Amino acid sequence: MNTEASVAQDDQATGALAGIRVLELGTLIAGPYCGRLLGDMGADVIKIEAPDRPDPLRDWGQGGQKLFWRVHARNKRCVSLDLRTDAGREILLELARTADIVVESFRPGTLERWGIGYDVLSEINPRLILVRVSGYGQTGPYSARPGYASVAEGISGLRHLNGFPGEAPPRIALSLGDSLGGMFAFQGALAALYARERTGRGQVVDAALSEASLAIQESTVPDYQKAGHVRQASGTRLDRVAPSNIYKSKDGLWVIIAANQDTLWMRLAAAMGRPELGTDPRYADHNARGDRQDELDEMIAEWAGQYTADDLVAILNEHQVVNGPVNTVAEVMVDPQFNARGMFVDHDDPSLRPGDDGYDPEPVTGVGVIPKLSDTAGGVRFGGASRPGTHTDEVLEEVLGYDTETLVRLRDAGTIA
Repeated sequence: MNTEASVAQDDQATGALAGIRVLELGTLIAGPYCGRLLGDMGADVIKIEAPDRPDPLRDWGQGGQKLFWRVHARNKRCVSLDLRTDAGREILLELARTADIVVESFRPGTLERWGIGYDVLSEINPRLILVRVSGYGQTGPYSARPGYASVAEGISGLRHLNGFPGEAPPRIALSLGDSLGGMFAFQGALAALYARERTGRGQVVDAALSEASLAIQESTVPDYQKAGHVRQASGTRLDRVAPSNIYKSKDGLWVIIAANQDTLWMRLAAAMGRPELGTDPRYADHNARGDRQDELDEMIAEWAGQYTADDLVAILNEHQVVNGPVNTVAEVMVDPQFNARGMFVDHDDPSLRPGDDGYDPEPVTGVGVIPKLSDTAGGVRFGGASRPGTHTDEVLEEVLGYDTETLVRLRDAGTIA
């Protein structure tokens, strides 16, 4: 914690990062997702938006409901501050003196053009950690390019691995590259906090969406470097990892069955009423099953199709075979395991009151906080504020000691909103 000025945002601040102050700059998903993860673990996250250009994520959602923002901006206090003005930059630097981490997701060079690069930030606060999230990183021939998740997934080779052989590589219906970039940025922020305990100094964390998408690709690089093997899309299964696929039940539902270890294969063979297959040399080890992957899939599909999904899952569980349904979000939300673990939590909007436009008495439900810590658990203290600048006065009064006269002057000048 930056002991010079960091304070808990309220008396109920909890979590492993309680007392850590974060300034979040930037918009949309990757950088703000890092900020969300820090806030989930108890950090006081102050999100700074331009008065005339708030985060576009505020308008994202389905059916006219702008709910993407509500769960992505949870645990963040929203401040409207124009960083393109001298006064706005001075306020940011004042806030940076009190902060532990700044998270930014602008195109590389933007902070430097505004005169608030890490050279300036670290001079006023040597303990400050700057987390930079971008498409390609802060250096290299592509660094100045704008970067989105879809392109990061493509250039990293991740998109090539998705879909079915010979077909156009689809994307998952999520901004996966953004989420991966945000998660690696969060990991870097935690590592830098730990290093600061030893060195007493902050540093720059440089997280790229393209590199995050590359980093999760298991052994694809050494497979190519040593064996010349280019992993291809493999549809609903992994090539030569067998049996592990989805199989349709009698009632038309898909069930995942994963028995690609020797012991699991023997259990599945017993569940199918054919225990002799478990020790049959044609299927007894990993390579043998990989050689006969299509044959195994046909065999298991024929067996699975005799049972309803519920009966199939019951048989597999009885024999301790790894299995599970392919759920929609509607099914996920009633799943007893997720509910027993508290994975659905309410997100109240602190900026709206009865009578306000957009007020909804029913709270928004979102996904809970993971991982779960036994002693310093994080949580959702409040959902994202629907109104930009909800906490501007609160933050500037509490953190910087501004009085009403100063706030009025800054608001009249358009520096804050």
